[in-house]
Amino acid sequence: MRKGAKLRVDRNLRRTETLAEKRLWEQLRNRTLDGLKFVRQAPFGPDVIDFLNREHQFIIETDGATHSTDAEVIYDSRRTAFLAVESYRVIRFQNDEILNGMDEVLTLIIDVLQNLPRPQNGRGQGPGAKRWER
Repeated sequence: MRKGAKLRVDRNLRRTETLAEKRLWEQLRNRTLDGLKFVRQAPFGPDVIDFLNREHQFIIETDGATHSTDAEVIYDSRRTAFLAVESYRVIRFQNDEILNGMDEVLTLIIDVLQNLPRPQNGRGQGPGAKRWER
């Protein structure tokens, strides 16, 4: 996919994001969560990541009702395994968890990030960084 086409896909995803994604983004944007820098709808290989902290190689995925079939669960598991091979840690939340328990979600994100080892080169540019096209 060409870079221009990816940018259009990213913009479209931002326009059609779920209420849970909007609410979580309000808590993550502009370094409001513990000074951590997140980006949203970031391209990674053939996929788009919901929320990414490059410094810690940490990904947050939000899952709604469309992530409940056996095929989708298998796809998500394979995608998470691929990201782990690329040195990225993935945490998934159901939309209901975000909408009904934002404080717990944010606390868990901070706890996980505080316990993650820093990437080896210290700049969040691990082996998967070359796949980022932005």
